[in-house]
Amino acid sequence: MTVLVFGGNGQVGQELLRALAPLGQVVATTRSGVLPDGSACEVADFNQPDSLHALLDRVRPDIVVNAAAYTAVDKAEQDVEDAFRANAESPGIIARWCAAAGVPFVHYSTDYVFDGEGTAPYREDQPTAPLGVYGTSKRDGEDAVRAAGGRHLIFRTAWVYASHGANFLRTMLRVGAERDALRVVADQVGTPTPAALIADVTAEALQHTGGLSGTWHLTASGQTSWHGFAEAIFAEALARGVLAKVPSVEAIASAEYPTPAKRPSWSVLDNNKLQQDFGIALPAWQDGLKRVIGEIA
Repeated sequence: MTVLVFGGNGQVGQELLRALAPLGQVVATTRSGVLPDGSACEVADFNQPDSLHALLDRVRPDIVVNAAAYTAVDKAEQDVEDAFRANAESPGIIARWCAAAGVPFVHYSTDYVFDGEGTAPYREDQPTAPLGVYGTSKRDGEDAVRAAGGRHLIFRTAWVYASHGANFLRTMLRVGAERDALRVVADQVGTPTPAALIADVTAEALQHTGGLSGTWHLTASGQTSWHGFAEAIFAEALARGVLAKVPSVEAIASAEYPTPAKRPSWSVLDNNKLQQDFGIALPAWQDGLKRVIGEIA
């Protein structure tokens, strides 16, 4: 079996190369044709969607997993065309190829498809209402994948982090080592989710015998604010010896940290459907944090 992974150099992509290896030959792609360890891989440029068909025809994968995306949320507000090419047009082209070939297609989406005005965890069937270009492009990507008509597994996730790559946890560890005090937003609530969990669940879902198709919310369980996440990061980093001392963390409102793109204030996704459909237990976000800090330690 050949599994084609788009975005093999991202946080989730790197974990997928590990998690999907037992399924068969994993073929990775990046925009540069080089993986983070320096090894060569296939080239896939989502800025040139028309080039993707030839790659798919040549590799002829049995499964396709798309972990590539335009994720620069603030930059997307000005970089509209690139965001939609990467997040909507390219996934649509891949999904149509997969539908024609009878190949299952895994695609990742985001909490940003919702407006953040909720007070209970968002279910998969609730109306989407993205606040900005990034969320809208990802919502349109979901629509394109569904419209292709093939077997698809769309996993919406949120607040992704890992021991590698650019993410909130690694930023906190870096600035926490440099400063005595930090200010972190406390009025945005969501669920920190390790990239490794996303990859491991993806591998399990692909081995499920039901042949399911649809949309699921794939996050860790529970919820916290960015401020709460920061405090938990520092407590665990101190306990594991990753940091010798930790800064004080002041809770601030989003209005005190303005950004070009508006973020959803409530990003908690209801993950019960995934747990029921695939028989997978999704751990508490605190458990994931301990594992990732342990990797760093």
